[in-house]
Amino acid sequence: MENEIQTRGKLTKRIIEKSVELLGYEITKTEFRLMPYIIHVMMNNQRIEPSKINSEERRILSKWREAEHIFGGASGLEITKEFWTICTELVWLGYVDLNY
Repeated sequence: MENEIQTRGKLTKRIIEKSVELLGYEITKTEFRLMPYIIHVMMNNQRIEPSKINSEERRILSKWREAEHIFGGASGLEITKEFWTICTELVWLGYVDLNY
């Protein structure tokens, strides 16, 4: 993965390394791609639409609930400031900072 080109939404070595630094584990591609949706939800109606997530994403949301990063869901989503910061940092690396 050395000298990887960062393309929009690609889970690269630097994103994996940052996830280990911030979360303590390597995130998956699905987990990484769920983060922009969570950011969108929190900036809008703060409710997850069940029809917009699949079973794998539901398992990830459950994992995040168990870790107390998020609370609730379809009836109203809450997120910790720490997890918000982590999501925005990882999304910045993978969707915005493409000239890396």
